[in-house]
Amino acid sequence: MKLDIRFSTFNLKALFGRRWWKTTVVVLIALAVMVRLGIWQLDRLEQRRAFNARVQAQLDQPPLDLSDRILDADLEQMEFREVVVLGEYDHNAEVALRNQAWNNRFGVHLITPLRIAGSDRAILVDRGWIPFEEFEDGDWSEFAEPGLVEVRGMLRVSQNQPTIGFRSDPTPAPGSEPRKAWNILNVDYIAGQVADPLLPVYIQQAPEAAWTRLPYRSLPQIELSEGPHLGYAIQWFAFALILGTGYPLFVRKQEMEIPDPARSSQASAESNQVHDLPVWKGGHDKV
Repeated sequence: MKLDIRFSTFNLKALFGRRWWKTTVVVLIALAVMVRLGIWQLDRLEQRRAFNARVQAQLDQPPLDLSDRILDADLEQMEFREVVVLGEYDHNAEVALRNQAWNNRFGVHLITPLRIAGSDRAILVDRGWIPFEEFEDGDWSEFAEPGLVEVRGMLRVSQNQPTIGFRSDPTPAPGSEPRKAWNILNVDYIAGQVADPLLPVYIQQAPEAAWTRLPYRSLPQIELSEGPHLGYAIQWFAFALILGTGYPLFVRKQEMEIPDPARSSQASAESNQVHDLPVWKGGHDKV
């Protein structure tokens, strides 16, 4: 019974005693970090589910006819929706988007303002990829598409932050020379060097079976899975559980290996009593 009471009351005293308190603090911090990481992964999972639902809702919509009557709609909430529009390209305001690849070849994408038919506004169109050599040449007239064209593609929102490992573009200064190449497709920045008012979104032009020449067109590969977030959350919570239960057991084991002075004194006293008992030497009593 005394041993059971000792086991049940030693934990806090031992964990926060002189020998273990520093390690206990480190373990508590580690537990807090692990639990927070697990919660963060659950938050990421909810964000991913919300993103998937939003994208799937747009993919399920019929193609949007981008005519004058729809231009004042909240187009930024329609990202990834299929779109079709008629207009004429302004190749004089055409720019390039750096750091683009096609079949492991380095190049750029041509970004061209499209004046929307029946409107005084324009929208940027990502017309596709050309090799870096063609970009360096500076003459992109061979890729021009004159006259009225029909563009089919996917609505995309403006890129305000570069992806990891890439640089952003400096804010254009008033009166500065137009830039011919950009690191990210920031509609607000590019709008400063385009004559027509730009919509806040752009179109990523879809490939067509009949279009076999440059620029090569493509649509983004959208992954609508939940990703590894749930597995990561379970992993972090499992680590916290293992550490939270294993550490006290380890401390108890270490403490049990330390001799108990009370038990040692009792054992010593019992040993002395055994040695003090009279010893019978044998023999027979006389009659």
